[in-house]
Amino acid sequence: MAILDLRQQFPILNRMVKGKPLVYFDNAATSQKPQVVIDALTHYYTHYNANIHRGIHTLAEEATMAYEATRRTAQEFIGAVSEEEIIFTRGTTEGINLVAYTWGRQNIGTGDEIIISGMEHHSNIVPWQILCEEKGAVLKVIPVNDNGELVMDTYKALLNSKTKLVSVVHVSNSLGTVNPIKEIIEAAHQVGAKVLIDGAQSAVHLDINVHEMDCDFFAFSGHKVYGPTGVGVLYGKKELLESMPVFQGGGEMIKEVTFEKTTYNDLPYKYEAGTPNIADTIALKAALDFIKETGKATIRAHEEELLAYATAQFQAIPGLKIIGNAKEKVSLISFIIKGVHPQDVGVLLDNQGIAVRTGHHCTQPLMARFGIPGTIRASFALYNQKEEIDALITGLHKTIKMLS
Repeated sequence: MAILDLRQQFPILNRMVKGKPLVYFDNAATSQKPQVVIDALTHYYTHYNANIHRGIHTLAEEATMAYEATRRTAQEFIGAVSEEEIIFTRGTTEGINLVAYTWGRQNIGTGDEIIISGMEHHSNIVPWQILCEEKGAVLKVIPVNDNGELVMDTYKALLNSKTKLVSVVHVSNSLGTVNPIKEIIEAAHQVGAKVLIDGAQSAVHLDINVHEMDCDFFAFSGHKVYGPTGVGVLYGKKELLESMPVFQGGGEMIKEVTFEKTTYNDLPYKYEAGTPNIADTIALKAALDFIKETGKATIRAHEEELLAYATAQFQAIPGLKIIGNAKEKVSLISFIIKGVHPQDVGVLLDNQGIAVRTGHHCTQPLMARFGIPGTIRASFALYNQKEEIDALITGLHKTIKMLS
């Protein structure tokens, strides 16, 4: 299907902002939703709204079937071996915290080391800081070079027998850098460490096969893959998930409860306590099917074309500096303009109907590494067009003229 036809499936792109046609370049924060996803949400609530797994009536059975169909689709989407390895969460953040609170508390002790990178989102920093403080472990950081790439020689030098976990982002949400995940995982496994991959930004752009990747954990969020907010997926190798303690207690995650003892459910329900986010999980299947039908190769080719076009245009603007020039990047550009605060740029662009993200993007240590308070970030999706980039460039020229 042509990109223009795909664009027409996203109803929000027809709206006006401040009297201007919406230009949406905040896709790294959250993507817009195609009509099929919106329809899936509406269909659940209007036709078979019911709780899942425990009911024997028709609506409950239909809801359960639709919910579990999403699990099978998610398994295929990331190349997991078994449906039991797919845990539904609220998003990437909860997935990382689940691993920290279960596997981490079971396996990390005094003097052990956890390695993260200098480009991590706060959600892949803070849980490990909490764990290290609690257990007396040490948090180590892979440095980032001036191009926004990990210094791999330093990473390999950090690895040793004390390294128990490496938790790194697949694609930087602030720079667009695609990290050499296969190399990172292989090196970690050589010293016996487990690896968690933050796939929040990669799942929508890159082909993901966790089995071939050989990561131990992989987390991603529904709202960044054209799906709803409030739902995500944590993948874990089956043997690890089976060995880990439970995360939350309540209904569904149990087999039998007495006042003397509780026995826990099998995977994946062991980690899915309480009534889940049924509607959004069901609608996530529509989003993943939409990506599959469109084809990641088609999406990637279009986004790479937009990235190259925008990069060339940005480089021609006096005083504009791109932050992050990695050889391997997804369709995201972070930049600063000399003498201009990013927030001022964001406000003035919004007045022209153009949505970008400004600030530190939940990567304050990364901003400190580059000696800046934040950036302006334009991130592109399959429905964006070159004409919209032209509008952004025009808007930037107007903004610079107003603020200089």
